[in-house]
Amino acid sequence: MPFKDNFIAHPQRHPGISYDDIKNLIDPATLAYLEDPDVLAYQGHLYLVDFSHESPSRRSVCYDKEARVQRKKNPPITSAMEEAQKHGLSLVDEDMYMYMQSLAPLDEKSQSWIATPSSIRELGGALFGSYKYGRAFIFYNGADAYYATRGFRCCLLIK
Repeated sequence: MPFKDNFIAHPQRHPGISYDDIKNLIDPATLAYLEDPDVLAYQGHLYLVDFSHESPSRRSVCYDKEARVQRKKNPPITSAMEEAQKHGLSLVDEDMYMYMQSLAPLDEKSQSWIATPSSIRELGGALFGSYKYGRAFIFYNGADAYYATRGFRCCLLIK
C-alpha cells in the first residue's frame, strides 16, 4: 500500500497527526526501503517505521557485523544492523516493538530482530520478537543466527 494510503488507513498509529503535518519530513529513499511504512507516535515523538504484517522481506541476516564476521560456516552477506545503518535507520527497540504489537499483531508467522541492549550483546546474544498464542513475545538467540523467517524492523525519528 502506498505510504499516504497506509497513513490514512491507520490513524490509531499517529492520533491527531495529518498527512500534511509530516509529508515534507519524509525522505523518499527511506520510504522506499521500508516495508508498509507508516508514522508511529511514540513517547512524544514521531517515527517512520516498518509496519508490514510479517517481518520485512529483508531476511536471512544475522544481528550485526561482529556476529556475521565471526560466524565460521555460511555467513550471510550482511546483517540487520549493517543494513539499517547503511540506510540511516535504527532497529526498533523492545519497548517500541511491544507498543507496535499493542496496535496490531505483527510477525505472526515470522520473527524480527530488534535493538539489543549491550549487556546482552556482549554475551553473544541478540533479541527478536514474534506474535504467537494471542500475545507478543521477546526471545533471544545467538547474534550469529539467521533464518528465512527472521528479518528486522527499522525506524527513523522524524519529529
